Amino acid sequence: MSYLGIDLGTSGLRALLVSETGAVLGSVERSYRSEHKHSGWSEQDPAHWIAALDEAIEELRHSSTAFGDLRAISVAGHMHGATLIDGTGAVIRPCILWNDTRAHAEARDLDATEQVREISGNIVFPGFTAPKLAWVAKHEPAHFARIHKVLLPAGYLNYHLTGAFVADMSDSAGTSWLNVAERTWSETLLEAGQMRLDQMPRLVEGCQPAGTLRPELARRWGVGDRVIIAGGAGDNAAAACGIGALNEGDGFLSLGTSGVLLAARDGYHPNPASALHTFCHAVPDRWYQMGVMLSATDSLNWLGQITGTSPSDLTADLGETLCAPGRVQFMPYLSGERTPHNDANIRGSFTALGKDTTRSDLTRAVLEGVAFGLRDSHEVLVETGARIDRLLAIGGGTRSRYWVKLISTVLNVPLELPKDGELGAALGAARLAIIAETGEEPDRVLTPPDVAERILPDAKLKDAFDAAYDRFKAGYPTLRTVSSLT
Repeated sequence: MSYLGIDLGTSGLRALLVSETGAVLGSVERSYRSEHKHSGWSEQDPAHWIAALDEAIEELRHSSTAFGDLRAISVAGHMHGATLIDGTGAVIRPCILWNDTRAHAEARDLDATEQVREISGNIVFPGFTAPKLAWVAKHEPAHFARIHKVLLPAGYLNYHLTGAFVADMSDSAGTSWLNVAERTWSETLLEAGQMRLDQMPRLVEGCQPAGTLRPELARRWGVGDRVIIAGGAGDNAAAACGIGALNEGDGFLSLGTSGVLLAARDGYHPNPASALHTFCHAVPDRWYQMGVMLSATDSLNWLGQITGTSPSDLTADLGETLCAPGRVQFMPYLSGERTPHNDANIRGSFTALGKDTTRSDLTRAVLEGVAFGLRDSHEVLVETGARIDRLLAIGGGTRSRYWVKLISTVLNVPLELPKDGELGAALGAARLAIIAETGEEPDRVLTPPDVAERILPDAKLKDAFDAAYDRFKAGYPTLRTVSSLT
């Protein structure tokens, strides 16, 4: 028996074939590009997703004999994208992606609308789906008039696979149309966004069957006539499933281009004013909350570019022994910030520079600034009552042991580094497919990976970093003043 997890990313598609025990049987990737016709625009033609899927399946068919015994498929996708479908099932216009900011005015108006934050549990960000549709209504009324269904990217692949309009709870929570507490479409939110309930796909939980593979695809792929399609998940919920972050106390820290601090929740505890995301998890009766900073390793990459030094060389200069906070301070807002500021115009800075400042001083300041930015997310998570006993640390930035030790100390949370192996959204999706087909309990399938190393906070330096974090926060008003001038 085999199961397929599909990770529909912004820059490419990954198909991961696993056994019933989760062992990897095959993996294929295909890339595609986004189009940026105007400043702030980001779009993709959904036909490119289908072409990438077709190529990936063709390769898996010929590279893995286990593919012929395929039992179930699940799709994880980049969230918030608006794929508009007409009455014939055709795509009306290119999908407007999550990182498209054209609908900032519509987002501001929706966010100020009575009950929107209360029902959705979140600020309405420009990247969310509802403001995109308000933008289409205003600027492309002919397209808006043709809309039969609105699908998220993963939902569009589900439509291609099953012929049915279906979406999972975790992905739909990022639309500003879902009542996230009750896990159902909200007619109040839909009306605020000029949409109707009949234009929404049917909702299912991510680990539940959403349909079966269309017969024509089953024949072409050489698989059985009853391949289950699971509900699937948004990419971060799927990533949480991939590393076993399911219960209260579980979570992960992703130290990539952006920084993500995610905590699994047993209940619904929104805090929209903090720009914290509160979304449904991919399994019933579970939620997750997530703080996002926009420039994590991107801050280190920027320093590397302007100093002509690779990021790995910058961090290597620091060694692995954690030092007390430096005098130089860095505010990591090179591209604005999400949690907790929700400010696209806020910008970063270095302070306390002197003639004696060295490149290593700048590197330490950047690493500390990112760590403090992640603590901002940790602080607002704790405000909601989240229990964060430990965090699995993933992403390219975790290759620096200095940085991992620093973040552990700043957050005062143990960080666990996984052993080499499969992680991420594709694995999480494959696990959801296993649950949907076998009926296994999620806790038995969504297990954490083996841990290679556990990094503990440095108790001797905790007070010093607490004080440095207080100084970091004291710089917020100055940055907001600069933001108001841009």
